[in-house]
Amino acid sequence: MLEYEIHKLRQQELIDSAEEQRRVREAVRGRRAARHADARDAEHESHTRRLRRPRFARAA
Repeated sequence: MLEYEIHKLRQQELIDSAEEQRRVREAVRGRRAARHADARDAEHESHTRRLRRPRFARAA
């Protein structure tokens, strides 16, 4: 009987762990999608890919 109870506890721990990992993946996926949506919106606002400042300093 003790082995069965240990088995059931371990099974529940594995189920809980899998559910937590699934929630974490969904949260990461949501944040990544939001970042990409923000980048896409910002890309449409500015029509150039040019940086605001030159990449290299001018020669004297």
